[in-house]
Amino acid sequence: MQKNTKSTKISLFGSLKVMTMAAMLTAMSVVIGIFCKSFLNFGEGLYRITFENLPILLAGIMFGPLVGGVVGVATDIISYLLSPQTYPINLVVTFGAAAVGLVSGVVSRYVLRKKTSARIIFSCLAAHLVGSMIIKPIGLFAFYGWAVLWRVPMYLVIAPIEIILICAMRRNSAAKKLIDGKGEV
Repeated sequence: MQKNTKSTKISLFGSLKVMTMAAMLTAMSVVIGIFCKSFLNFGEGLYRITFENLPILLAGIMFGPLVGGVVGVATDIISYLLSPQTYPINLVVTFGAAAVGLVSGVVSRYVLRKKTSARIIFSCLAAHLVGSMIIKPIGLFAFYGWAVLWRVPMYLVIAPIEIILICAMRRNSAAKKLIDGKGEV
């Protein structure tokens, strides 16, 4: 009797394992975001040191742009619902979170395909440039005005820290297989 091997196929995610990993990365990002909003928040949410994009970047690098984008959207919406906000849900900011996952996935899958640290560096830099430094500030401009420009220098510090963390994770052989797309997932 032949086993049905397509039973774990999920159309967008490809498999139940990828969907589970995406859900875990979303949960990690939400927890990191809420922690940072609670303890590393200065100036009503405008000046916030946060590493909530780290799991979104990982989702894009490990599983591609669609999964990365879905993790970004889910993270932003769940994070908004679970933490007190001073402004209503902002779809431009949500699109910025999606762009972080989408761009990191596009760069790592289609632009720099060689499995090196340079792929991680450029994927993360491009994702932060587009999602965190351009799109999200446009969405926040209505609430904070020109003060949103302070987010750019903050992400010039946050992005390298996240890149260093992902590159450090990649030194572990099991994590390297996942990050480079050679794992069982």
